[in-house]
Amino acid sequence: MHVVATAGHVDHGKSTLVHALTGMEPDRLAEERARGLSIQLGYAWAELAGEQVAFVDVPGHERFVTTMLAGIGPVPAALLVVAADDPWMPQAAEHLAALDALGVAHGVVAVTRSDLADPAAAVARARAEVDRTSLAGAPVVPVSARTGLGLDELRHHLAAMVAGLPRPDPAGDVRLWVDRRFTITGAGTVVTGTLPAGTVRRGDALELWTDGPPAAVRVRGVQSLGAGVDAATGVARVALNVTGDGLDRVDRDSVLVTPGAHHPATTVDVRVTGEGRMPERPVLHVGAASFAVRARPLAGDEGALVRLVLPRPVPLRVGDRALLRDPGSRRVWGLQVLDPEPPGLGRRGAAAARAQVLADVAGEPDLAGELDRRGLASTGLLRRLGVPVAPLPAGAVEADGTLVSAVRAAALAREVVELVRRHDADQPLDRGVPVTAVADRLGVPAAVVAAVAPRVSGGRVVLGDASPALPPELERALEALGADLADEPFAAPPADRLAELGLDARRTAAAAKAGRLLRLAPAVVLLPGADARAVELLRALPQPFTTSQARQALGTSRRVVLPLLEHLDRAGRTRRLPDDRRQVVDR
Repeated sequence: MHVVATAGHVDHGKSTLVHALTGMEPDRLAEERARGLSIQLGYAWAELAGEQVAFVDVPGHERFVTTMLAGIGPVPAALLVVAADDPWMPQAAEHLAALDALGVAHGVVAVTRSDLADPAAAVARARAEVDRTSLAGAPVVPVSARTGLGLDELRHHLAAMVAGLPRPDPAGDVRLWVDRRFTITGAGTVVTGTLPAGTVRRGDALELWTDGPPAAVRVRGVQSLGAGVDAATGVARVALNVTGDGLDRVDRDSVLVTPGAHHPATTVDVRVTGEGRMPERPVLHVGAASFAVRARPLAGDEGALVRLVLPRPVPLRVGDRALLRDPGSRRVWGLQVLDPEPPGLGRRGAAAARAQVLADVAGEPDLAGELDRRGLASTGLLRRLGVPVAPLPAGAVEADGTLVSAVRAAALAREVVELVRRHDADQPLDRGVPVTAVADRLGVPAAVVAAVAPRVSGGRVVLGDASPALPPELERALEALGADLADEPFAAPPADRLAELGLDARRTAAAAKAGRLLRLAPAVVLLPGADARAVELLRALPQPFTTSQARQALGTSRRVVLPLLEHLDRAGRTRRLPDDRRQVVDR
């Protein structure tokens, strides 16, 4: 299906033309039919060249411009209607300006009532006006809904237009801007809207965003083109029968989204196009929603880069188009979303600096550019902002769901090395820093530190050799200890001898970490490899053996043999039996 919105001045025959194209009356209300004036959005559909095309018929009166904008907001194509027997009118200009502001590039212009006046002047004026907008080059077709003049040509151009529309992703995330809500007896709440992409199925869980916190809703039924269906895929006009909490709060500013798939933007940086100074409190029209926002130019009073503060969370993504409107002057400004999750502007000059950062941003989702601006970001946030997370840019780093730009990764690597180097200089007996401590100090996830660190060993970031040189006095102490244990490798020196050698708890811990000591207990140390030698001696005993037998075989005391055997148990080299005997475990 394709969806086309009408646009144009009041009483120029939009609804009559839609009726002539589809055979359906788009005006739903008795008041609309009695007055010949569209007040609400109307809907009709027809098959054109084998394609189903739904028309969203919008009101043309200036009092209903908000309703008109709700109709064209989510729609990718337009049918602009002007009359041959009227001059170029204010609402035609305002509607065309709105389409241009939204960047709508697919359209057809119908010059209606061409049976009542020569359409040449209206065709020329429409051509000139349209060619100054995003609809430049759109076909301009004289028609008459009463006589049928030009309707076949109009159908031909409409079919060609919809055939050239981009095909949205059927597996994309749902974002349905609600443009109507009503209640059906026995069914409950029904909402309608234009589904731009994705697929809605009966039974789906969606999230309702409106005033207040998001609410979970379930789709009980799906209808499209007046018939019940199991699923509808965008672009499509849909009516959803929904159930859940918060449905009494649903209005035209509401939106239904795939749970967890969109970022709740409350502050957003945008690029604005249009002329004239924007008011401080313009009205934002996005999708079918509209509400007053606070606008702050980032550089200059009429800068093209503006920060908007929204009154409530809105599911905006990078590249989204919307418009700002000054209800007093009828001026509109188009906008494109650059960043739905921008940094704060706390310091003096921060706004101007932010404008410089955004100056060259194209406005389309771009992973490399996004990482360059953010430094690092979670893949979850990027997906919610509509930014693809693959392929990874050259030099960038991925660490447990966090992406880091090449520049930031290199800077972090330098910071990590410098932090550990300073620590090692201050604490030579405690080389290396725990990864978590480095992460806390630098304010980044631990996985990122591990990814950029030169080496991680035992949960610590270390520099250089895994067995770094120890201070000279400690080297001398270890040399003396080695002489003590040369003939009796299991005769661990008593505490007073360790004190005499200067091997206090801190130094023995440092030597053990460096692999220069086997530290069995705070005051029980042997040389590296003593445990492996003990296993060989114990293997020669009758299996299983007692603690006393082990003590005698190793030529040591209970002070040493007990922690040594416990060490061997933990290492899986010996196994302790229920009767306290042990046996060597063969590998």
